[in-house]
Amino acid sequence: MRPPSFFRLTLPLAGLNFVNQASRTLVATIGPLLAVEFALSASELGLLAAMFFAAYAATQLPVGLALDIYGARRVQTVLGLVAALGFALCALATGPLTLAAGRVVTGIGIAAGLIAMLKVNAQWYPKEKVAGLTGLGVLVGAMGGLMATLPAALLVPLLGWRGVFWLLVLMAAAVAGWIWLSVPDRGPGAPPRRRSLAAEVREFGRIFTDTRFLRFAPAIALLSSLNFTYQGLWAGPWLRDVGGLDATARASVLLVYALGLMLGSAGFGQASSLLQRRGVPPMTMPVLAMAGIVVTQVLLILDPSHHPAVLAALWFAFALFGAAGPAGYAALGQGFAPELAARVATAINVAMLCIVFLLQNVIGWILDLWPRTEAGGWAPTGYAAALALTVVLQLATMAWMLRPSRG
Repeated sequence: MRPPSFFRLTLPLAGLNFVNQASRTLVATIGPLLAVEFALSASELGLLAAMFFAAYAATQLPVGLALDIYGARRVQTVLGLVAALGFALCALATGPLTLAAGRVVTGIGIAAGLIAMLKVNAQWYPKEKVAGLTGLGVLVGAMGGLMATLPAALLVPLLGWRGVFWLLVLMAAAVAGWIWLSVPDRGPGAPPRRRSLAAEVREFGRIFTDTRFLRFAPAIALLSSLNFTYQGLWAGPWLRDVGGLDATARASVLLVYALGLMLGSAGFGQASSLLQRRGVPPMTMPVLAMAGIVVTQVLLILDPSHHPAVLAALWFAFALFGAAGPAGYAALGQGFAPELAARVATAINVAMLCIVFLLQNVIGWILDLWPRTEAGGWAPTGYAAALALTVVLQLATMAWMLRPSRG
């Protein structure tokens, strides 16, 4: 059976990743507006953003099981409509509780984006094409993060932040219809083996207790979590309160941030594969990226120039190095049997999302330790303390990972 084209199979599923990335980045763009309209403290704003990732993490196992049983077409169509419902709740919100509920529903709706793409590409295409086609899908998804920066900021004066959420409702519903009409029900060959949720959980238990996983996963998960934490919320307020940028300038820097994320996702993966073919250990590029993001955070702590170009360069570097996380996923997966590789990546993903939930809340708690500024923002000292915390955590996980092994 001839496999469907990229435009029929992978691209519709990448469309839901586009909506995912747009949703994650949008809160960083409009977060200051939400904080003012609903009189949110830093901890409350952090909790609002973190609810999205908590739902995202909690849904991983059941969604993976549903994909095995029902296939990507049915599951992603339903989840696309769930995401549309979440955006509608946000658009209609009259208070923080409704906003939080909308973010939870949205987190459920976009939970299977990358997993679904990997699954259908592996079913339909030769092994040597899966990574390339999935990479193109990830690139399409990353464009959603771009659209939620400067373009979204330019739409806010015309439509209001509620109108931007209504646009996401339309996009999510349209993508759900596209998936239903375009993606086949099943791949060629026998139907996938059905596994109970209990069996799936037992496999995760084996992975979480593996010595290699325990050694490398904390540093990899923390590296990946930093982009989620800052692009998903705290980069926007930092640029306002520490960088002193207005809404348009903040959105421009966040657009550069998204470009760094796109370049890093492609560049670190390709570089890691190239070096590995030459005998270089697969964790080399992720370790270099960890060192790079530590240096970048130190520079941000040192209160850099408020020139937008300098700030854009620093946050571009932050996103670039943070995007090496997936290369770490692949490197750690090579230490396990091939049939466990996807579950190893999902196990790291769950750990990473839990870290995001904690960091987004902890950063908010730290910022609330200082009085709010006259403009309604948070003290630069609080942001420096939060960045210092993540630097210490990154150094600790790197020391744990790079410690001499026994035998």
